[in-house]
Amino acid sequence: MPEHDFWLSDAQFARLQPLLPNKVRGVPRVDDRKVISGIIHVIRYGLRWRDAPAGYGLHKTLYNRFVRWSRAGVFDRIFQALAAESTATKTVMIDSTHRGGASHRRQPAQGGLCHARSDAPGVG
Repeated sequence: MPEHDFWLSDAQFARLQPLLPNKVRGVPRVDDRKVISGIIHVIRYGLRWRDAPAGYGLHKTLYNRFVRWSRAGVFDRIFQALAAESTATKTVMIDSTHRGGASHRRQPAQGGLCHARSDAPGVG
C-alpha cells in the first residue's frame, strides 16, 4: 500500500465544490472532500475499495459514493467543466493500460508478460 495518502488541496476542492450535488438524502452526507480524496487515492493506486486507508472513512462509503455519483453523471460533469476551463490547445488522452516504454503481450504457453518488439524502423 502506498505510504502517502492523497488529499485535495483547498484550491482543488474549491474548484470541485460547486460542481457537486448539494442534495442530501436523509442522513447528512460524509465530508465530500474526504470521500473524493479517498476515491482518488483508491483509483490512483489501483487499490480494492476495502484497502482504502481508514483516514478516508469507511470503504463502503467511498464505494457507494463513487458508484452513485458515476451513475448520476457527476464525475462526467466535473471532467467536462474542468476541461472547459482549460487553456490547453492539444488533446491529451489518458489510457490506464500504459505500462512504461515497452508494449506487453501475453505469452500463450507460459501465461506471463513479455516485451513485444516493433518491426518499425528505429523502434526497439
